[in-house]
Amino acid sequence: MNKAKLNIGPNLFNWQPEKWRDFYFEVADVAPIDKVFLGEVICSKRAPLFYGEFDKVVDRLEKAGKQIVFSTLAEVTSNIDRRLMEKQANDKNFFIEANDIAALFFLKDKKHAIGSYVNCYNEDALEFFAKNGATNICLNPEMPKSGIEALNKVAKQLDVELEVQIFGRIGLALSARCYHARAHDRVKDTCKFICDIDEDGMDLTTLEGQKFLTINGIQTMSYTYLNLVNEISELQEIGINNFRLSPHSKGTIKASKVFRSLLDGKIDKEEASVMLDEQDLGAPYSNGFYHGIAGYEWRV
Repeated sequence: MNKAKLNIGPNLFNWQPEKWRDFYFEVADVAPIDKVFLGEVICSKRAPLFYGEFDKVVDRLEKAGKQIVFSTLAEVTSNIDRRLMEKQANDKNFFIEANDIAALFFLKDKKHAIGSYVNCYNEDALEFFAKNGATNICLNPEMPKSGIEALNKVAKQLDVELEVQIFGRIGLALSARCYHARAHDRVKDTCKFICDIDEDGMDLTTLEGQKFLTINGIQTMSYTYLNLVNEISELQEIGINNFRLSPHSKGTIKASKVFRSLLDGKIDKEEASVMLDEQDLGAPYSNGFYHGIAGYEWRV
């Protein structure tokens, strides 16, 4: 069996450029990661904020032997979005991950990846993407075990690698409107990048005060952190060999070390669980979607 690959997906939050740079410097220096996904996925307005640090990050990651994939925008609703999407998808310096179906217009017949923001829930969709040039597909985090298993059988026949997110908040929905701006009595066009005050998203509560979702600009995310530490061996038995961590302001580097040790058989899932529980992420874990129950639930 090939060595399992552990990857870090694109950063979904609006961090200060220096924090963004330093996070990836740390990934390069100490994180046991095979592949790193860069690129603005959530808001086209954020992209220019990181241009000054991008080349430094790429250089540091490449020198550390990390494979870099460039992720595209996940929603196109304006001319600015369209221009950024075209620029991202046509970047010849990197392998591209499409996170919106619009990117496939520019990627037709080119080898590329499909991100988790493009729906791939059945065999027909998987075959369509493969015929269009997709060699890697990160499945939607809502996929249950049975769906992952069924799709992986077809993926192997089509020579496509499937990837599963195993840690981090789950992206659930995108909107043309910006929730973050609205919450601060601003509009999307004049938001003044207010989302940068919430490094891991803004918690959303019910009228009863119960936290249950997280807001990240135009994105709705889970409040809980997906954690498939107990399901890793089962995923490997299914045939999954690519695993993704979604980055956060804290906990990601340690999680990468824990999952790498687990994948390499140096620790068992019980020890890995204890190590992950030592982190104070400020929110509970969940694995419900994998088990076909409510996504926010935690099943041991």
